[in-house]
Amino acid sequence: MATERLINAEDIDVSVGRRLRDRRTLLGLSQSALAQSVGLTFQQIQKYERGANRISACRLYQFSCLLDVDFDYFFGAMLNIDDCHDLMPAGTEDPARMREVLTLVRAYYSIDDAGVRQSVFELAKALADEK
Repeated sequence: MATERLINAEDIDVSVGRRLRDRRTLLGLSQSALAQSVGLTFQQIQKYERGANRISACRLYQFSCLLDVDFDYFFGAMLNIDDCHDLMPAGTEDPARMREVLTLVRAYYSIDDAGVRQSVFELAKALADEK
């Protein structure tokens, strides 16, 4: 049986901030654009994304509406903080790799033709299975 540990508030703030940054980046929004949408400065968004400042429930609700996700998106399947890291593809802890993944996903969803999108998906799966 796995040992459970309590999640401290700082871990949650960092995880929620990371999810905010990932979704904002995936949608191609700058920190300034997101900040302007909710009447903040981009510096405040930076602090939220680093987990330096805690995001209030009201502000998190605003972000969920603006970023078109459910409120609980920001918490993932958080049983403990390690579970959040386990949801990420291997190697994405590196910011450069994460940016690559987000760029790939953005490009994938920009393909209008559903058939072509499915073909790209199948190709990627086939290439991954070759390992």
